[in-house]
Amino acid sequence: MRQGAQGSADTGTPWAAAAAAGPAGSARVPLQAGAVRGEHTHSEPPAPAVPVVPPARPVIQRASVRGQILAALRAALVAGDLRPGEVYSAPVLGERFGVSATPVREAMQQLALEGAVEVVPNRGFRVVERGVRELAELAEVRALIEVPVMLRLARTVPAERWAEMRPLAEATVRAASTGCRATYAESDRGFHRAVLSLAGNEQLVQIAEDLHRRAQWPLVGGGPGIRGRADLVADAHEHTALLDALIARDLDVVRALVGEHFVGAGGAGA
Repeated sequence: MRQGAQGSADTGTPWAAAAAAGPAGSARVPLQAGAVRGEHTHSEPPAPAVPVVPPARPVIQRASVRGQILAALRAALVAGDLRPGEVYSAPVLGERFGVSATPVREAMQQLALEGAVEVVPNRGFRVVERGVRELAELAEVRALIEVPVMLRLARTVPAERWAEMRPLAEATVRAASTGCRATYAESDRGFHRAVLSLAGNEQLVQIAEDLHRRAQWPLVGGGPGIRGRADLVADAHEHTALLDALIARDLDVVRALVGEHFVGAGGAGA
């Protein structure tokens, strides 16, 4: 990703055409109604020339670049391209992405707030090392939050609304079949986000999204966080099974599937 060059030639704009019609820095001013060219009026002073003010030049929004870099870094974390315990500098990563160090540094600071990396003064950012216990704790917290919500939605949401989410569940299966953990992780979060959004609680969706993202970070030395294509596909098929249970309002199956889904997620899914 490379930043676009800032600024562009100001040709063909309305203000440029107006400037070309009269003296530099001003535009011709229409005669007052009823006035005759060359007639002198005593009651009103002549109208002053109106300077032409060009519109502000378009500014490349740094936030958009930072957002793209943040997404790329998150994908690199899930894919294992940024390894736990390793220190990465903003200038080096900037060269990799083809941007300056500034948006990389800003994106890394956001990851530090999320707990994915930690700042190493005068060196860069170290990817946080996580163990199996932290992953299990995240699974427990997610279950405490999402299982009751899923059960409530199973009782209240009509079957046709669940059927509308079938394409999202099928998309997770296709993403899992690629074997790319980052691709599957993004699709997986999209499915869970869509389901939880039916609760109508944006704070719930944001908190669950943060926990979900943290659960996808890799573990030290791999462990259960490193999962193959078959594991991802099996995990994805649980989404379609969950939809079937929600449509049937089978609360016992919903409870079991959601709980197992979190526990078996590892570092790459659910």
